[in-house]
Order: sequence, then C-alpha cells, then structure tokens
Amino acid sequence: KQWYQRRVAITAGVDKIALLKQPSEEGYSKRIAFLFDSTLTAFLMMGNLSPGLKTHAVTMFEVGKLSDESLDSFIAELDKVTDTAEGEAKRYFDHAFTLRDTIQFLRYNAAIDPAGVGAGVDLLRCESLNSLDASTCSRVLNKNYNLLISMAPLSNEVRTVSSSSPYHIGPPVPEVNSVWLKMWMYHITGCGPVSFLLAKGTRLLHLPPELYPYDRLMITTWGHESTIVNTSNVLMALNEALSHSAVLLQAYSKRNEAEIVYVTFPFDKSDVNNAENVEGDNVEGEESKKLDLVDHPALVKLSSCVDFDHSCGYVTFISSSKQFSERQDESPPICSTNVHIDSFDDWKLLDMYFGVPLFSSEVNKHTCDLLLSRKLCTEKSLIALTDSHRQLVLYLLDFISEYQLVPLAEDDYSGPGEVKSFVCQQMPGINLPPVPYPTRNLMFSTNSLTEITV
Repeated sequence: KQWYQRRVAITAGVDKIALLKQPSEEGYSKRIAFLFDSTLTAFLMMGNLSPGLKTHAVTMFEVGKLSDESLDSFIAELDKVTDTAEGEAKRYFDHAFTLRDTIQFLRYNAAIDPAGVGAGVDLLRCESLNSLDASTCSRVLNKNYNLLISMAPLSNEVRTVSSSSPYHIGPPVPEVNSVWLKMWMYHITGCGPVSFLLAKGTRLLHLPPELYPYDRLMITTWGHESTIVNTSNVLMALNEALSHSAVLLQAYSKRNEAEIVYVTFPFDKSDVNNAENVEGDNVEGEESKKLDLVDHPALVKLSSCVDFDHSCGYVTFISSSKQFSERQDESPPICSTNVHIDSFDDWKLLDMYFGVPLFSSEVNKHTCDLLLSRKLCTEKSLIALTDSHRQLVLYLLDFISEYQLVPLAEDDYSGPGEVKSFVCQQMPGINLPPVPYPTRNLMFSTNSLTEITV
C-alpha cells in the first residue's frame, strides 16, 4: 500500500506544478539559482587563486549565498586567476575558470530564463538550503527563483534539492546523486565494471577472485568521493572503511592503463556525423568505420529509462586498459562527445551526473552550448523534464527498495507533483546519511547483478 501511494503521488499530473508557484513581489523579477556545494568553496579558498577571491569564497560558505549584485566583483576576481598550476592544484584553477564562464553564460541570457527576458543569477550553497525545513525552503525558492541549475557533480555528502517548482536542472532526489544510481545503471544495461556494493559491518578475509586481474581498484565510501588504490594495499583500508560505512568497491585498471571518457548529454548526433565524415575524407584505405561512444548499446538501453533529451549532464565511460596509444599514462580524461573507438566491448559505464559540469572547460562549454541549441530552459522542455525525472525516481526507488530496509517517510513530501525519496529515520544525537545504506551485499559481474554472501 505504501508503495502504491508513493506511485500515485509521484505520477501526479504536471499541471499541478502551477499550483505551487507563488507570485513575486511587484517590480521584482525572479532569478536563476545556481546550486553549488562546499567542495567548490574549498577549491576557491585552497587554491590561492587571487587575493580577493577568498573573501567571496568565505561569503559563499558562511552565508550560503552570493547574490547577483555581488557577481560583477566576483567575476572580476575570477578574471585575475592565471592558468599556471599543475597536478592537483590545476583542479582548483579549472573550477575557477569554468565557474566564471558558467556565471557569464547564465546571467541575463533570455534563452536560459524560462520567462524569456533574461534574469540575474544567485549562487546558493546546497548545505545552507538543507538547513531550512522543507516548507521554508520551498517558499523561499518559489518566491525568488524560476529556475534552479545544479553544478555537476555535487558531492555525495550533500542532500540535493528535490524540486519541481521551481524547475530544477540537476539530480531530482538525493538517491540520483548516489552510489545507488551506479548499481541501477549497471543492472538495467548489463554494462559496468566489476563492482561490489558491501554493507556496513561486512569484513573480507580476501579479495573476491573477480578482482584479481586488476592492479588498481576504486573505493567509494558512503557519502564521499572515490579514491583509487593499489590492489595489493586495499584489503586493510577496505575493512577499516566497512567498520563505519557501506562501501562500493570497483575494478579500475589493468597495468595502470585505465582510460576515462566523459560523454555529455543531450547527445549531439550531428557532431558524430560530422566527425565521421571528416574522418572518412582524411583516412584512406580504412576497412571499417570507427564506432562512437554515443552509440554504445548501454546508452541505448539507458535512454529507455533516462530522458537525455531534456536534461544536461554527462555519462562517464571507463576502459580498464589503454585504448589510445598516443596518450601518455598520466594524460587527463578525454572530454568529448565524439570519441571514436574500435569496439564497444572495451568500454563500460562508470557513472552519470545531472547538471552543469565545472571540472573541465571543454565539457562545460559543450554542455552550455547544448542548453542553448536544444532549448532546455524553455517552459515546454522543463515540464517534460519534470515528468521524466519523476519516472526516473520511480525506477530508482523501486530498485533501492529491494536491497535495503529503510522505509519511505510519509511526511517527506513538500507538495503536489513533488517526488519523494527515502530518508533515514533520525535518532537524537545521531547523524545518518541522506541516502540509506544497503543492507545486502551485491556484486555486478559478467553483465548481471546478484546478491552475495561474504
């Protein structure tokens, strides 16, 4: 009965969304909210990027908001950043550049404003919104904004904003921004790296045989970023992590030669066709046409459940062995929508994120171009996105319900048309994660998901 009630609530008609909207004050134009997390402010503060930038970063963290009136000064500070960093520090610089470009793209752009007039942009920190109760948060957002756009990826530690009013381009519920989405993707497509989702409290005496061929593994503790570790050193660290958290353990590379490729969506088939034509003109005697990751069978299957046409973000593919001989071992991941490959079998789905990426100038620019060319911010497209996201949430929550025992909270519902999500039942003095832990150990291998005993 509980699941039936949730289905009825989530699949309620899109026309109810209009009932949630509140009129803005006379003479005040609603703005666009760009949602970020504390990771971004940490990058801006730790990078030593420019003297005045740290002041703005502190405001973003402590106040939780940087209003449109402050953005001219903020952009001026971002303009002072010079691209001279290498290694890990380059990550901070890249985020500064793409944040500047994103703000300039969104501000007063009539094609991005659902009202069609061009709106100012406020930067809002997700953690600050999380500190508000659901009704207050909904009232504030509806009063001041007509569109929410999330950065991608948001940290797994953040409880993402669940909103269909204002419209939201980003993860619709926290579960979509979690490890659960990975396992669901692998399950429905039959494509993904060898993966073990281990419940908290599990203890391994040895590594599973399926991971023996790999020299590096990826460990993701619940609510934290993934880390790459050598297989020879993983067992002690893994058991330590399992003592306080659920863990996702995945195959990463053989002979230290993994390749990562980011494929942005909506998928632009014209780019693929143009690239193939150019390649055909320049390469003589090639017996077989190169394949493109956009046409990967896993993406075709995923498209039946995920609306790639009305949202933006990126899908990550991984190959556990080197595929591009001209690239150095430490080359950064390829960010492209028209990567040509020899075989689909060499490439596996790794993850998927919704929103505007900030980690790469190339993938950020392509995503912003798609927001314009595919008219993703029009009322028609946003209504279609809200409806399809509601269906995606249904698929994912039904999947999660099979592998954990935390009930759906009856009061986790902010109004008609809103999607619900799982919530952990909070106990006094105990902080539980925003997304429930698995209670069963799962393995994805040989194209199928199975429950295991360890």
